[in-house]
Amino acid sequence: MTFFLLVFGLSLPLWIVGGLLHVQLLPGVPLSSLMVVCPVTAAVLLSWKDDGRDGVVRVLRRSLDLSRIDRRLWYVPTFLLMPGIAIAAYGLMRLLRMELPGPQVAWGAVPGMLAMVILAALAEELGWSGYATDRLQKNMTALQAAALIGVVTGVWHVVPLLEVGRSVGWTAWQVLNIGAARVLLVWVYNNAGHSVTAAALCHASVNVSWQLFPNQGSHYDPRVVGLITVAVAILVSVVWGPKTMTRRRDTRRAGLAA
Repeated sequence: MTFFLLVFGLSLPLWIVGGLLHVQLLPGVPLSSLMVVCPVTAAVLLSWKDDGRDGVVRVLRRSLDLSRIDRRLWYVPTFLLMPGIAIAAYGLMRLLRMELPGPQVAWGAVPGMLAMVILAALAEELGWSGYATDRLQKNMTALQAAALIGVVTGVWHVVPLLEVGRSVGWTAWQVLNIGAARVLLVWVYNNAGHSVTAAALCHASVNVSWQLFPNQGSHYDPRVVGLITVAVAILVSVVWGPKTMTRRRDTRRAGLAA
């Protein structure tokens, strides 16, 4: 709980500045989205308080931990799960004859956007996955931990969404989508050897998919995407089980020991 409160406390000044300046870093991404640095900042501060320099090093060392992934198959959902959901949403919207423009991708801007979203996702996941998820799973099931973090991260995104003019209804659907996506991120994280980098890459693919959804997110519909994400999260929880969301009994113990 201290971690969550600290994240919100650190985010508050950015929400205030973002609300005053009305600047967008990317279409639909307000200045207050710089709050992505708050989860890793909170994790570093609390780790320093508990374990000093060694604690900080442990947090930051997780930035490049792909070596934890002992089953290469998990690179597939790491990179393709979230884009797959976006493609399914696009196809469903086409099937329902919802208004959609033809895709227009500024490919020259993609490398810079990728670098930005990967760094942002890493800053978030060092906190949400590397710090909070591991600690919560000591005392609750993986699904419970994912649901709790999903609620927190969903609410955490409300202010930036409202600052770019999203309606209350749109925001509510997106909060649901964010919460369901957290279940999938915890699923990937646990099965990828508790790799923060894997969680961050999966998280980054969410934002890339949204920005590339025709066009620059202009026709992104959280109702469609959210319902598909919820359905996939339910399927994963049932098939892999809510306790660890893995099929290996030693996964939680190995992750916590690490």
